[in-house]
Amino acid sequence: MSLVETDWLAKNLKDVKIIDCSWHMPQSNRDGFEEYKNKHIPNAIFFDLDNNSRKDTDLPHMLVEKDNWEKIVSQMGINNDDKIVVYDNSDVISSCRCWFNFIYFGHDPKLVYVLNGGLKKWMKENKKITKELPKTQISNYKGIEIKDFVKTKKTIDQNLDIQNFKIIDARSKERFEGNVSEPRKGLRSGNIKNSFCIPFYYCLNEDKTFKNKEDLENIFKTCIKNINEKNIVFSCGSGVTACVLALAYSLINDKYLPCIYDGSWAEYGLI
Repeated sequence: MSLVETDWLAKNLKDVKIIDCSWHMPQSNRDGFEEYKNKHIPNAIFFDLDNNSRKDTDLPHMLVEKDNWEKIVSQMGINNDDKIVVYDNSDVISSCRCWFNFIYFGHDPKLVYVLNGGLKKWMKENKKITKELPKTQISNYKGIEIKDFVKTKKTIDQNLDIQNFKIIDARSKERFEGNVSEPRKGLRSGNIKNSFCIPFYYCLNEDKTFKNKEDLENIFKTCIKNINEKNIVFSCGSGVTACVLALAYSLINDKYLPCIYDGSWAEYGLI
């Protein structure tokens, strides 16, 4: 399972590395790091999704090079054998993107978890929060890039007609169907040929926890006849909510390892 519950984390705070990966859509006028400094789960380290992405591209949230990833994670004081719990305070469940990044760079998937319900649920249950910033000891983290977990525009185009894998888009139905303009400038409306749509929020309850296995199975069966299928690629607007679907699918198919079109519609929809 890719999730842990708040009660479990409260009992194991000292046995895991905790990461706050709160990221908000630009139009929300919220700053994840400023919010983190005001309140976070004890010992949580902040992961800046924008700063910890590639700088040599106009595409948002693209994976960094392996050497850069090793430096980022080493600065966070995380070791290769650490059990990691990622959470967020975001409407787009940005913690799932950090979860994916660690798996892509070779961290054991059995050691990387997302906190179900995030900071919102944690605070609703009156669990401890703090302003104190943790002291980290620099580690020597080593990554292994698992390139099969990411698709490029070239591989997406090659798959358009042969359909060796299915593409499921996490954007809203309105955006997928091209009925509204994209929030980012310079992008056309629409979708990738032969792709399917499951808006990421379909997989979530009102309190931002993930729906139960039966409900998730019913949601994914609208696109996938065999929920044990492994050749599934998730896409979205900028590579964040695609990871929400990837985690949700891993909850019903424990053999599935996440695969993302990293450029997503920010790349594919360029005019």
